[in-house]
Amino acid sequence: MPSPADLPLLCPVCSQPLERVGPDAPGQSRLRCSSGHSFDAARQGYYNLLVGKGTAFEADTAGMVEARFNFLAGGHYRPLAEAVAAAVVPCLTREPAVVLDSGTGTGHYLRVLLDHAAAAGRSVAAVGMDISKFALRRAARLNSEALNLVWDVWQPLPVAGNSVDAITVIFAPRNAPEFARVLRPTGRLVVVTPRSGHLGSIARITGMLGIEEGKDSRLAAAMAPHFTAAETLDIEFPLSLTRKEAADLAFMGPAGHHLDLSAIAGRLENEPGTIHTEARFRLTVFRPAEPPSVTTWPLSPHTSAAPPHRADASTTMEGQLLAGPGWGLP
Repeated sequence: MPSPADLPLLCPVCSQPLERVGPDAPGQSRLRCSSGHSFDAARQGYYNLLVGKGTAFEADTAGMVEARFNFLAGGHYRPLAEAVAAAVVPCLTREPAVVLDSGTGTGHYLRVLLDHAAAAGRSVAAVGMDISKFALRRAARLNSEALNLVWDVWQPLPVAGNSVDAITVIFAPRNAPEFARVLRPTGRLVVVTPRSGHLGSIARITGMLGIEEGKDSRLAAAMAPHFTAAETLDIEFPLSLTRKEAADLAFMGPAGHHLDLSAIAGRLENEPGTIHTEARFRLTVFRPAEPPSVTTWPLSPHTSAAPPHRADASTTMEGQLLAGPGWGLP
């Protein structure tokens, strides 16, 4: 297992490197920087770096997380998890490679990725981030070898620049400027979004949020200043679900913020005992965009004009977020 020192974390207060100190037992260790800022592990094994910061976004509730855990434990989205792992593992050429699962949720997709990496003989230092402490409780139990952090990914990431080999973002917000800052030049960003027609009748019956028109073009536009799409893979597979599984599927996503589980179950009670639908996803692998070419100034010994103003590159860490919250259907 990689050492905690392999994880390039920064203190969210002062940006000094964070180190894990104390016993490895969950609930006993802490993260600490040289300035003395310290973050204790929760009893369940995750660390809350948002202490004192707050967030404007609504975290998934305990009920939503339980629904997600139960649904994913049934293996219904296993083909998607396998596809994510297949896209990421070949990129993990360093020893150890650093993986950031942004919006890790219950840790389901990271677990499959870590298992595939181990089977391929790759050493991985993994960080899982999510805004929901309820999700992190599950993730810390499932991926005890990873460092699981409560964090709002719309804020500057507590991760050193140019340090991450692969970032996975599965139905989660996409902070393109920050992903570009922390990703190594040879790294890859893997983004999964739902496609039109995803979950079909289940989405309509249960009141799940639909796929927004032009979602793909907006994603491309938001990523374009920082990333170039290197590969796109459309994934689809049939689902045969009980009414309970269909209710969990609807409740575990954004619909869970405005509908309760009993209301969703009520909408499904007249459906057949087995509900058939189709999962439809798009997996996009992004590579960092080529830096703009720099023109040497002056162009000739006879040029006397002052060079054009350029913003200091150090300001990019606090760069403007180019897109709003990016949650999609699960």
